[in-house]
Amino acid sequence: MTSRLLPVLASSAVLALGLAGCSSGSSADTTATSSDGISIVASTNVYGSIAEAVAGDAATVTSIIDSPDKDPHEYQADGQNQLSLSKAQLVIENGGGYDDFVDTMLSAADNSAATVLNVTDISGYDTEPAEGEFNEHLWYDFPTMQKLVDQLVSELSALDEGSASAFSANGEELKQQLATLESGEADIASAHEGAGVAITEPVPLYLLDAAGLTNKTPDEFSEAIEEDTDVPPLVLNETLALFDDKSIDVLVYNEQTGGPQTDAVLEAAEKNGIPAVPVTETLPDGVDYVEWMTANLKAVSDALG
Repeated sequence: MTSRLLPVLASSAVLALGLAGCSSGSSADTTATSSDGISIVASTNVYGSIAEAVAGDAATVTSIIDSPDKDPHEYQADGQNQLSLSKAQLVIENGGGYDDFVDTMLSAADNSAATVLNVTDISGYDTEPAEGEFNEHLWYDFPTMQKLVDQLVSELSALDEGSASAFSANGEELKQQLATLESGEADIASAHEGAGVAITEPVPLYLLDAAGLTNKTPDEFSEAIEEDTDVPPLVLNETLALFDDKSIDVLVYNEQTGGPQTDAVLEAAEKNGIPAVPVTETLPDGVDYVEWMTANLKAVSDALG
């Protein structure tokens, strides 16, 4: 919905990084692996990519949401994914109300033996903060992904003791790459601390906060867009004024959602010469998690100049 803008396309900035190699339940029987390895089901291809990185060839990973064209908030179960969950030994869900369909499907599949990794629980964050709302888009939070990798190594090693050393090595390599991503955030903060940013939804806020940027978007605007409700006219005008007043340096928007109000914000960015950076909730085709996040960081950095 943005071909008329000046978007800094993250996909064009993908770097060719090699990726070797997501509350936790009890581990399944370590002898239960099949000839295809450990059976892992992830709610989205984001967590599927991380699982593949850690498990390597020792697992078969199925991602339920595997395309930017699918919206986790509106997902409807199908028979194939139900079957995958019925056979899963390890299930990765975001939690925090983001992908409740996983729990519903897992219950219907009657698979109580599967270990469930809930990333919200792993994060340790308060889901009912005193101020604001909990941001469930945890895959943009690299410290939480570090914790997830550790949990994956532990659970996979319990399921396949013979591959424990490989899981550990893969996990360490991925954690080093996550540390590089955190360094990228620090570099942005060093160069642009306090720069103003506008968003359409809270999707990238963990990354933007860690990069030292200041979100100036009215909460009522981004919450309404996320909940697919109308933005009050006064709030929309307040948001558009950020662009006219040049109070922000970059717009970071979720290109998987759209509508008249988000179009109005994108048009305001174009009119005022403010760069717009698209982000998504799921992996674009042909990249892994680290490549995707590397590209997102580069896009934000380039937009800030």
